[in-house]
Amino acid sequence: MTPGAVALALAIGLSMGVLGGGGSIIAVPALTFLLHLPPKEAVVTSLAIVGAVAAVGAISAIVRGAMPVALAAVVGVAAIAGAYAGGIAGSHLADRTQLLLLAVIMLVAALVLWRRSDHGQQVSGLPRPHPLLLAALGVSVGAITGLVGVGGGFLIVPALVIYARQPMQQAAAASLFVIALAALAAIPGYAGRVTLDWSFIAPFVAIGGCGVVAGGVVAQYLPQRRLQRAFAAALVILASYVLTRA
Repeated sequence: MTPGAVALALAIGLSMGVLGGGGSIIAVPALTFLLHLPPKEAVVTSLAIVGAVAAVGAISAIVRGAMPVALAAVVGVAAIAGAYAGGIAGSHLADRTQLLLLAVIMLVAALVLWRRSDHGQQVSGLPRPHPLLLAALGVSVGAITGLVGVGGGFLIVPALVIYARQPMQQAAAASLFVIALAALAAIPGYAGRVTLDWSFIAPFVAIGGCGVVAGGVVAQYLPQRRLQRAFAAALVILASYVLTRA
């Protein structure tokens, strides 16, 4: 792997471990514009990498006792259906359209992250969301995952923090579980259209997996508000670059 690919793998893993997402949304533009993969191949490669890295992070969270298993299962199982449908739809989109959609989603993610930094912890006094609403969240996030190759943690985490009243660490852990299921379920939607290069993906996942475990351990010691705002600003810059190049 090139030094740039190693740095990207670490960045994806660390951000997913710290924020419960985020790394996946930079994967597609980085793979496309930095590592020069064709857009469709970048999307599916991103799904494979993000799904595997998120799975490592989810297992680590379960071992640490930070995973709200029942909550994650409801959202995650629903995400599988949305991701497969999104993958089929994404496989038929023109590359330019897919990149433009990605840029728009990145801008939305930046807004959500910025607003989430103002809330900080969970909101008290709200009723716990109905399982059907959690399932709807899973389907929506899964569809976005399959469509443009992002994990959807930027939607899952704030929804679980604000509406499901989950502490940040538990919400991030559940997000990794959902991302793993959604990303891996989306790949079959691209079957026959893209070939995966496992010789590239395997070491990428190994490095990213180390990053996500480390990020999950140190997350409790880091200033979440500043990290979220810094990442939101970076997303705006990256989305602007994608729009220009697309």
